[in-house]
Order: sequence, then C-alpha cells, then structure tokens
Amino acid sequence: MSLLVTIQQFFEDLKAQKLRSSLTITGITWGTVSVVVLLAFGVGLQQQSKKNMHGMGNGIMVVFGNKTTKPFQGYPDGRPVHLRYRDIPIIKQQIPQITKISPEYRSNNTPVHVGTNITSPTIVGVNPSYGNMRNIIPQMGGRFVDKLDMQQRKRVVILGDDIKGQLFGDSTAVGKTVYVGQSPFLVIGVMKHKVQNSSYGDRDQNCLFIPITTYQSLFGDKYLNDFIFKIDNPEHADQVKADLRQTMGSIHKFDPSDKDAIFIWDTNEANKFLMYFFMGFNIFMGIIGSFTLTVGGIGVANIMFIVVKEKTREIGIKRSVGATSKNIMFQFFFESFLIVAIGAVLGMFISILMVNGAAYLPIKQYVGTPHISTTVMIVTISLLLLISILAGFFPARKAAKLEPVECLRYGM
Repeated sequence: MSLLVTIQQFFEDLKAQKLRSSLTITGITWGTVSVVVLLAFGVGLQQQSKKNMHGMGNGIMVVFGNKTTKPFQGYPDGRPVHLRYRDIPIIKQQIPQITKISPEYRSNNTPVHVGTNITSPTIVGVNPSYGNMRNIIPQMGGRFVDKLDMQQRKRVVILGDDIKGQLFGDSTAVGKTVYVGQSPFLVIGVMKHKVQNSSYGDRDQNCLFIPITTYQSLFGDKYLNDFIFKIDNPEHADQVKADLRQTMGSIHKFDPSDKDAIFIWDTNEANKFLMYFFMGFNIFMGIIGSFTLTVGGIGVANIMFIVVKEKTREIGIKRSVGATSKNIMFQFFFESFLIVAIGAVLGMFISILMVNGAAYLPIKQYVGTPHISTTVMIVTISLLLLISILAGFFPARKAAKLEPVECLRYGM
C-alpha cells in the first residue's frame, strides 16, 4: 500500500469520526501547549532571575571585616577585624588569581542637593574597576571614574538613576553641579537603569559614586566598609578564599582557619545554586506538562484500538490480496503518528501565540519573558515522538497479528 493511499484513508477516517478524532487531537494539542508554555515560562523565569542577581555584579566576591572567634598568638578572641585601604595592594600582590579589586567606602550621613532638591543618598568611594565589576554602566554621554580622577582627587560624581530623578527630574544631569554637603561636584555620568534584587547596602540606583581618593579627602580613610574582587577562574574560588584568609590573617593577626574573622560573600555560589534550582524546577514543570500530553497519548492509543476493531474485515481483505503484516502495522502506526503530528503542530502554533502574547504583559520584572528555547523544543519533540511511538505501536502490533481468515469472519 502506498503512502499516499494511507494518508488518504486517514483523512477519510477523520471525516467519518469527526467528534472522536477532534477530541483526540485536542488532547495532544493541549498536552503540547502545557509542555511548551510551562517550560517557556521556566526558561524566562531562570533568565530573569540570573539578570536580577547579576544586577549587583557577575562572579564577584565581597569581603567584610567581622570578629575573631579564636585566640591567636596571644591575642584574645572577639577582636574586630577592620579592613584598611593599605590592605588592598598586599592582597593583589599575594594572590595573583585576583584580576580586579576595588576597596569601597560608604557613607549615608551627608545631604546632597541641587537648588531646593535635597536628599541623603549613600555616597560610595570606589576606584575605576568598580563600575565594571558591579555592572554600574553609565548612560550614553556619561562615563565612570577613571585613573586621572583618582590621581587628581577630582570632585566628580556618577549618579544612580533614581537619585538623578530626585535631583534633576527629567532634565539632563551630565555636566551639571551637585553639592555633596557644601562641596560642589561635577556630574560625569548617570547609571543606566538595572534590575537589582540583592545588595549589601543601598541599591545602586540610590547611590552616588565618587573617586575613592576624593572620598578619603572629604571623609577620611580610617576603615573600609568592604572590598570586592573578581578572579581569573571560578574553579579557583576555594583556593583564592583560603589564600585570602591566610593573607588577611597575616595582616590583621588572626588565625587563618577562623572563618568568622572575615566574611566572604561569593556570588559564584549563588550562581551554582540558581543553576541547580532551575534545573530541578524545569524538570518538574516538564513532568507536570507531560502528564497532560500522556493523557492525550492514551486517547490516541484508544482511538487506534477502536479503529483496528472497526477495520478488522478490511484488514482481512488486505491480507488476502497480498498485504503483509508489516504493511498493516505501518498503516496503523503511521495513522497514530499523523494524529500526534496534527495535534503537535496546532499545539506549537497556540504555544507560540501565547508565549509571544505574554511578552506584552507587565510581568517581565517578576517572572521574565517566556522563551521557547532550543532545549524546550528538543524536550517537547522528544516527548511527542515517545508518545506517538507508544500510542501507535500496540494498536499497530495487534492489527498486524490478526489472522486473515478470522478477520474475514469478524462480524458474520
């Protein structure tokens, strides 16, 4: 039997059993929609969560001074460990895996004003590498702190986008003057808006960033609030943290095994957690969606068993004129595949419409934009192939095993 004849008979069967066929195809359609849409939302949520987390910086470590919990070389426990600016060159020299490092001062007790607009933001003293590490990207027409600003202790400032709105409204800020306390500062940049779901102080949108040397001139340089750094390879993280404790222990006279003496926030660990969390989350979503698809597959198997029963005499006639068991098996297997294929195509079409429509909903900041990725397509197609094989194999095998004589006697 030719493929064309098989397809023709398939569509004749669909016309003859419109309600039964449409319900079966609908089951596959909505099963496909369930898998694709759930996984697409899972992918969108994963991407948005990464974006939100990386608002503070990608692959950085933040170090804070704490208190010792072990006595060391005659020093008692409970001593505070204060980070100092002079620690940074030593750390950079002792740990070559650190590619970028910036000390950080913070103050939020100084009013900042432009005319009658006044606010009390967090003022942050940093060096040029800070902006790139912390994803503080200036808007077009502006820039971040550079080496010349550091050398000359320039009174220049980069505004967080929210602070810019409070001080300047909708007008341009770059090139204008703001007063930090009574000191005039030239605005050289405004931070691009970013989503930031974590921080260790104020959100960057509510901060002012000035050269660290300028900060020291205005506020002094007794203790750092923290310092941040990046390393050449995340796989070296554990060794770098051990070396850092060794170096800091030597500088501040505490036991390097005292992990509470300094606190190291490794954002790479959060990346690993996020990866494994969403791996499990997406697997769970795929399983939930596949339940609906499985129900549709059971419907396909049922309808094919019914078709086999209804076509028993037809099978006998075909076998008597030369059709082989393989011919019969291929016919019913192919018909089940066509039912799944029609439902899958409709499901994909509806899924694309739903995913594209969801992109216009005001939910991007919270759950991201659903995305039908290559992985989603591979998983969906694999499930559909599995369903079509299982749904068609057993009815087709039953039809192929029918004896021609028994088939011709059926219903007599």
